[in-house]
Amino acid sequence: MRARSASSADAAFLASYKPSDFSRPSVAVDIVALTVIDSLLRVLLIRRAEPPFRGRWALPGGFVRVGDAHRHRGESLDEAVARELDEETGLSVRDVYLEQLGAFGHPDRDPRMRVISVAYYALVRPDLVPTVRGGGDAAHAEWHVVPSRGLRLAFDHDRIVDAARERIRERIHTTSLARSLVARTFTIPELRNVYAIVTGEPQDPGNFRRKFQAMLDARVVERAPGKRITASKPAAVYRFA
Repeated sequence: MRARSASSADAAFLASYKPSDFSRPSVAVDIVALTVIDSLLRVLLIRRAEPPFRGRWALPGGFVRVGDAHRHRGESLDEAVARELDEETGLSVRDVYLEQLGAFGHPDRDPRMRVISVAYYALVRPDLVPTVRGGGDAAHAEWHVVPSRGLRLAFDHDRIVDAARERIRERIHTTSLARSLVARTFTIPELRNVYAIVTGEPQDPGNFRRKFQAMLDARVVERAPGKRITASKPAAVYRFA
């Protein structure tokens, strides 16, 4: 009886509850899409077609769609980032490695109003780069070298890019993140190059070969059919298992 009364009280409270009576921040999602092109780590930036910061480079992203009452909540964060990824880059969440990076909520980060952004990073294999296209409110999409020297990104997107770069630098040795930054098949030097690019540190060939052998033994990677023609001799190619 007590539980039923509580339920009835909740229903009555929600029926008359007005969210507009309270100040609320808006919520956005931003996407740090990273890839390796010409042995450089690059981030996908879009040139904004609308104010604020019209004409400035920014990360793909946008507002989370919300409903107008407790019965109509809108979309989840993951749904919002999947939609923005598709609308502004043409990529699907099935194409990339996607992970939530964190929340960015400085009161003055957006000149329009109080906006809290939940950022994600997306790792894009180099062979998918030609499929990327700008869309939505993006006037143009382009891959820029990280760090983007000389560019002042819109909002606090410089800070978000730095945080994403630091995250993958921390995780590259303890996870299989590298599989999302290398082609489907690769040579040992090509994979070593990805580790060097992400960490910003040269990878000793002998030490890396031992690390790679451990990955082979653990069946993290495996031999792939064919060979890569190099300047010296054909090289064996591998793939992530």
